[in-house]
Amino acid sequence: MTQVQKQFEVLRWASLFLEKHQRESRVAEILLQHYLGVDRQQFYMLMREPVPAEIVDKFKAAIEQHAKTGIPVQHLTGYEVFYGREFIVNEHVLIPRPETEELVQHIIQSTDAANGDPLTIIDVGTGSGIIAITLALEIPNSVVYATDISKDALEVAKKNAEQLDANVHFLQGDFLQPAIEKKLQVDFLVSNPPYIAKSEAASLSDTVKHFDPELALFAEADGLAAYQAIIDQAPKIIKTNATLAFEIGHEQGEAVHAIIQETFSESIVATIQDINGKDRIAAAEVTKI
Repeated sequence: MTQVQKQFEVLRWASLFLEKHQRESRVAEILLQHYLGVDRQQFYMLMREPVPAEIVDKFKAAIEQHAKTGIPVQHLTGYEVFYGREFIVNEHVLIPRPETEELVQHIIQSTDAANGDPLTIIDVGTGSGIIAITLALEIPNSVVYATDISKDALEVAKKNAEQLDANVHFLQGDFLQPAIEKKLQVDFLVSNPPYIAKSEAASLSDTVKHFDPELALFAEADGLAAYQAIIDQAPKIIKTNATLAFEIGHEQGEAVHAIIQETFSESIVATIQDINGKDRIAAAEVTKI
């Protein structure tokens, strides 16, 4: 007869197993909470309660898979929380990072000056749709468009928009090309494009390089190619005065500034640091001449 295990015993086994495989022990708590279907408060209250054998089996299999392959926790649970909302994620989209919430927050704060006037926003390379959907929900006076070249990524984004009841217009195509074809004119252009140089691939964790889509991670020209392409196309779809905001690698600030000012000589460009004190956002107020 199989011995019934209590929650704290199951958790202790998983934490030690993960540490042995040089993985974060906190993953055990996240996954066990997921399989039990409880919130954080309930989780701690149930520590001495028995865990059903079928849940233990599923949980142990997931822990072993993560420890041995590096598969992200979010691929095992099927979601990630971003700006307080659950978003579906899978192998077709980049897993949301906390730093991107700061990019979204910057756009929200930048729209305050509009005083409720209608705004048109475009999110370039939307992936799972986290930026576009969050902006659509947080800025009621906005019309939000989102582009991605990946049909699979757009399917995920559309599911997220439907699940969260967000009104976003999704367009398939390379960067701003579908917006140009629709003759859009936008007030805000925001993007978290691929910005990792391919030469840096070897230094990435297996959780990132083996599971996040390459299309969302890597860019040519030392990671700057996507910025160059988007900014080259931007004059065709922005209004006379517009705001651009990009998530950037922490050493890319000067280079992205130069790309923006090459196309928009009449621009005010700033670098904004993230909560860890690293350069993370290149923001620009631009005037189309």
